[in-house]
Amino acid sequence: MRPFSSRAAQPTPAERTRSILAAARSMTVLTDGVSTEVHHLDGTGVMGHIHLHEPSGTAAPASAVRLPIRLELTDIAPTPVRDRLRARVTLTGLLASPYDAESSRSTCMEFGQAVLEDATGRTFLSLGDLQAATLDPLAEFEAGMLTHLLDSHGELVPLLLRLVRPQPRRGLLRAVPVALDRYGVTLRLEYRDGYEDVRLLFATAVTDVEHAGSRIHALLTAARRASHPNHLPA
Repeated sequence: MRPFSSRAAQPTPAERTRSILAAARSMTVLTDGVSTEVHHLDGTGVMGHIHLHEPSGTAAPASAVRLPIRLELTDIAPTPVRDRLRARVTLTGLLASPYDAESSRSTCMEFGQAVLEDATGRTFLSLGDLQAATLDPLAEFEAGMLTHLLDSHGELVPLLLRLVRPQPRRGLLRAVPVALDRYGVTLRLEYRDGYEDVRLLFATAVTDVEHAGSRIHALLTAARRASHPNHLPA
């Protein structure tokens, strides 16, 4: 596989879902006929207050509370691109007690299923799929890293276009980083008639957030050494 390709290695649906759950700071909770918007902006993810577990496999006592619950989370690009909605994640299950968004205690949720919806379609996932998936080390830092790249080093972003293969077509208006994960960077190429996303792979996958900076610098170094087609803006 070529190191710089629009068909690059990327997280599996389970890995992506787990990363979305880990990084989410807000979600919609629907249970007992009530919709509640939950926000945690103190550095803790909203899913940190919900414990997911497999169904017990035994019949619950008639007096036991079994409240259906639905959690809806959206993955929004942190950078100002067209169509910022990157994915939706929906979790369904049952509660053993009424949900309290203000409680500091963990809510126990009997897992039903997870659904990831993105540009590629819809994927259904089990709790086993999520537990087996490796959490991306950049998941909780992606937003800050992308906004820093764009706001503080925005002049370097067009340089990365030299690595895109095949080359962007004529009429490119701008390129904006729209995603960052352990495997590489995704650029959104915007044209008057639409946009497309291209992947720039790191030489090796990131295993620690401390290594992300060196991987990005390696891409920039490779870009400086690459040819500069006249119709690109960098």
